[in-house]
Amino acid sequence: MERRRHAPVVLASLAAIAVMVGLVAVSVPLYDLFCRVTGYGGTTKVADHAAQTTSRAITVRFDASKAKDLPWRFKPAQSHVDTHLGEQVLAFYTATNTSDQAVVGTATFNVTPAKAGRFFNKVECFCFTEQRLEPGQSVDMPVTFFVDPGLAEDETTREITTITLSYTFFPLHDRQGRS
Repeated sequence: MERRRHAPVVLASLAAIAVMVGLVAVSVPLYDLFCRVTGYGGTTKVADHAAQTTSRAITVRFDASKAKDLPWRFKPAQSHVDTHLGEQVLAFYTATNTSDQAVVGTATFNVTPAKAGRFFNKVECFCFTEQRLEPGQSVDMPVTFFVDPGLAEDETTREITTITLSYTFFPLHDRQGRS
């Protein structure tokens, strides 16, 4: 008798827990989708081709950083590039494993100013892809992008003349805590 009386509370609690677990499971993909659609927080768009090139010039600066516990040197191959809106650009970042063992890392990125993120389109990128470097190995990692000409037409971004593309590398640890 006592069990039957508590059954609705137990079932409601289990249903609430299932809903919360479901929300946690879909929150990251939904947030990622939201950021890609809106450009929120400097998130760039992913494109498969460049837009129509314009005569409006823009400077794209490159920045690189890494987590303290990642034994790599990581830097852009060039400090900046001067380009035109809509023009497709190929740039490189270089990573070198300075340790005596293989290390796996992955990079995140952002664009500043954040309001330019929705106009910054990556065609190809090494971000969010596991990069395994053997001891002493160096690798050049390409990023292909263009800045949408709509940047010059939007009243909130038309004054922007410089955009900074930043990447940060983090180690990927296995279950034993090794890279």
